[in-house]
Amino acid sequence: MKPYPAYKESGVPWLGRVPEHWEVKRLKFSAKVNPSRSEIKGLPEDIEVSFYPMEAVGFGKLYEVDRKVLKDVAMGFPYFLADDVLIAKITPSFENGKGALATRLINSIGFGTTELHVIRPLDGLDKEYFFYLTYSHEFRHPGEGMMDGTAGQKRIPSDFLTDYRIALPPLSEQTAIANYLDRKTAQIDAVIAKKERLIKLLREERTALISQAVTKGLNPDAPMKDSGVPWLGQIPEHWDTIRVKLLAGNDASVVQTGPFGAQLHASDYVQDEDGIPLILIRNVKDLYIDTDEIPKISRENAKRLSMYRLCIGDIVFSRVGSIGRIALVTEREEGWLISGQMLRLRLGTSRLNMKYAVFAFSSKSILEFVKLESVGSTRESINTEILRNLPILLPPLLEQIAIADYLDQKTVGIDQTVARTERQIELLREYRIVLISAVVTGKVDVREEAAL
Repeated sequence: MKPYPAYKESGVPWLGRVPEHWEVKRLKFSAKVNPSRSEIKGLPEDIEVSFYPMEAVGFGKLYEVDRKVLKDVAMGFPYFLADDVLIAKITPSFENGKGALATRLINSIGFGTTELHVIRPLDGLDKEYFFYLTYSHEFRHPGEGMMDGTAGQKRIPSDFLTDYRIALPPLSEQTAIANYLDRKTAQIDAVIAKKERLIKLLREERTALISQAVTKGLNPDAPMKDSGVPWLGQIPEHWDTIRVKLLAGNDASVVQTGPFGAQLHASDYVQDEDGIPLILIRNVKDLYIDTDEIPKISRENAKRLSMYRLCIGDIVFSRVGSIGRIALVTEREEGWLISGQMLRLRLGTSRLNMKYAVFAFSSKSILEFVKLESVGSTRESINTEILRNLPILLPPLLEQIAIADYLDQKTVGIDQTVARTERQIELLREYRIVLISAVVTGKVDVREEAAL
């Protein structure tokens, strides 16, 4: 990809040199930022409009829309029209590139989460080009440096948008660049989608493998009996079915952390090595705890939360949202804490191999049980009572160990392939941002290729 024939200094540190014929100006001279709701004053209160909560705002697209009437959202929510550019303003959604071009709005009117900024390019400017501009590294990185607020609640101020300086090509070139990026990003997204489908199939294979081993055993010729549980069906004749609370009796300890996570403030978190890690749902992967990007709190605060401290052999469960995330606490995580979105199960019994237990709790049958029993009107959740009533199939201890060893061997290859594929997706997404950034800042000239 070749550069433009001539450049000039933009006078903007994060832009550097830009094509000689591009115009450098502040965003407020090219677009409206957070347009006033007074524009739709006088519309009937019962007119239907689109509404997008944060989970419906993706990376370059909007997902399923909620239908609302104007009077229910007219006050207190950001307003936008078709072809406005939406940007998530709260961390980490802003840094990750959450945002989209507003399309297919009901009656061409939309409202959304209060964590959105709205940019409306002025007439004569290409809307898709502006969207790509806001997706670029040269927009997101300086914006990250301007965020204000406490840890976990930092936001982009609207002043950053109005004062942000852009390098703007002529309209025909904006359109050519947008068309080029539409085509190229669609190709990248298609490859990513294929890899995501592969990961889904691999995880389904993994779940099926685990479910077969922990419900049928390793001996295909073992005599079978009815489990007495409809969704378990036939199980080996010499296995028992028992609920967690009966398996360990008074030694079964389930701790729900409660709301303490919401009570932590920015000053409670520390960056030094001496801090105590606090496990979040995102840190719980396929039966293990991922230490990447794990927050830490001071030892003083950790003492206050000592009842949530982990021991070797504990099993941690995601409590809300991503139900089914489970991990076994190893020597490395001893003394760490769990966040308010987690549950801790501690079993004081010699009848159960804990590695087998983790595999059993991640089986399809257990996940189905949890879904049936889960509480919560807006999303699935699991509480201490559900966890204590979880049924578990109990082979003899030596057979449990054999099953756990077998699954360790069989799942490691699947896990490695998933990890490699996830890394490939990560690199493709990085390349997508690099490509967009290079094109919208004029580092490369795509006019000829755009015309093909």
